[in-house]
Amino acid sequence: MKKQQMTVQPLGVITGASSTKAKQWQDISWSEIEANVRRLQMRIAKAERSNKHNKVKSLQWLLTHSMEAKLLAVKRVTASKGAKTSGVDGKLCTSGRDKMQLVLSLKQRGYRALPLKRVYIPKKNGDKRPLGIPTMRDRAMQALYLLALEPVAEMRADPNSYGFRPCRSTADAEERCFKTLANKGSAQWILEGDIKACFDKISHDWLLNNIPIEKRMLKQWLGAGYLEKQTLYPTPEGTPQGGVISPVLANMALDGLEAVVANAAKVAKVHKGHTVRYADDFVCMAASKEALEDHIKPAIINFLKDRGLELSAEKTKISNVFDGFDFLGFNIRKYKKVGKLLVTPAKKSVHRFLAEIRALFKANRMAKTEVLIGKLNPKILGWANYYRHVVAKTTFGYVDDCIYQSVSRWTARRHQNKNFDWIRKKYFRSQGLRNWIFYGTKVDRHGKKEFFDLQKASRIPILRYTKIRQEATPYDPAFDRYFMMRKQTRTVNKLYRYWMISNLGLLSERHWVPSNTARLV
Repeated sequence: MKKQQMTVQPLGVITGASSTKAKQWQDISWSEIEANVRRLQMRIAKAERSNKHNKVKSLQWLLTHSMEAKLLAVKRVTASKGAKTSGVDGKLCTSGRDKMQLVLSLKQRGYRALPLKRVYIPKKNGDKRPLGIPTMRDRAMQALYLLALEPVAEMRADPNSYGFRPCRSTADAEERCFKTLANKGSAQWILEGDIKACFDKISHDWLLNNIPIEKRMLKQWLGAGYLEKQTLYPTPEGTPQGGVISPVLANMALDGLEAVVANAAKVAKVHKGHTVRYADDFVCMAASKEALEDHIKPAIINFLKDRGLELSAEKTKISNVFDGFDFLGFNIRKYKKVGKLLVTPAKKSVHRFLAEIRALFKANRMAKTEVLIGKLNPKILGWANYYRHVVAKTTFGYVDDCIYQSVSRWTARRHQNKNFDWIRKKYFRSQGLRNWIFYGTKVDRHGKKEFFDLQKASRIPILRYTKIRQEATPYDPAFDRYFMMRKQTRTVNKLYRYWMISNLGLLSERHWVPSNTARLV
């Protein structure tokens, strides 16, 4: 192998700085690096599945000290949304040279984590959520060890845990709730659980004793403290929100909750004891209210107590499936008249979304039409795509009507001395069977003007989602074909949605669903 070329070798072989400097950052073959890193991650998962803990440790050490894993860790950190936010040192990593220097700085010997930069973001209830922003070097080091920890976390994870896990989403959690509650003889009582300040209260002692990662490094991140208004504060408990590895640590702390609920249900002689969890939000389902109050809830409290956590009294409640409950922005309710369980967008989510839309109109009173549409379309499409798997067609129509009312007020306010017909001709157009299309104009890359329409939520097709298998993990080669099929299905559905949004101007709102969107898994 020539030193001038960065030929990807098995993990642990590329260890010198000379081979790393041989090529520029943009010349690195990322596909080969990702394949090699994943190969070792699968070996770690296999060893964990076989309870070979010493082998897991040795493979983790090999991964965290390999140059390929360091390159991949830096790539993920610098390509994330938070890459433009610096830590307490004020340093960013934007150029290829800076990224290569960051790779070479990832050395375990003499490593010391810097304090976190404390920032606050608004919560849904009006409060502020504290975030701890590590430096770029600390983020890269956490991402490096996350590559070694994630395969172990996947092997230990609860089957029905869907938050902060690869290839899982809120749609999987919603579909699991539907399958558990939809049948005639299903559980009818639900415990809506919420853990009070989960990330901020996790016991450091429990993490250090139970997380299979190098203790010295974990101590550095947990005890780094945070800097706020030039004052350093200690962190005696919790894992910081904003850290790369924090979500996986919180997940591993809560793994085992599903087994605890199932055992408590057996003690209560109730065979329908199920749990669905997304991060620190979870719901427990049982056949009787007494089983939830007298057995399952106390078992959950004891489980959390060992980890330094407790249930939030204001957010934890017991409800009946016929009354409905909200979970992850969805409303899940069984209706007696129709005898069916329906999952719809929660009213709070709809009202919150419409409030954001109205705020956009208010903040852009004098903006150009295309500027306003450019800010509205991503929000409309993002919100509608989130609910495209549930019973949301009526809600989408209601949202479109509310947005149209805001458009009407926005146009009338700008031209108070103009009549209705003048406003209609200036801001609206017709296409095929569609009328009253709010539009602007934009210039494409060829310098040609084209229409820029406001998108409608009701034009997003409703397609049934296929839940991931409980035992499926990307670190098991037995599921490679399964994940390939799921990826193909998502690609087909994505292309179909794009076609629906872009090319239905000449068609009515009654959409034809092609056969190739059928579930492949």
